[in-house]
Amino acid sequence: MITLLEIETAIKQLPEGDIRQLSGWLQAYMDEMWDRQIEADLVSGKLDHLIDRAEADIAANKIKNLNEVLNNT
Repeated sequence: MITLLEIETAIKQLPEGDIRQLSGWLQAYMDEMWDRQIEADLVSGKLDHLIDRAEADIAANKIKNLNEVLNNT
């Protein structure tokens, strides 16, 4: 198996355009990993307490319009 150090060394030898393309691919791959983790956490119930809290805040009208929050910063 190839080591991380070997990968880093190989990347340093690539032209800038290839590095940028690799960077885009790597970000897309990481985004997919994140999406799969969120989906797994949702199915497993790990996010239930956050969903319950959000629903309670909505029911108690403890929410703010995102546009208002962004405009006040």
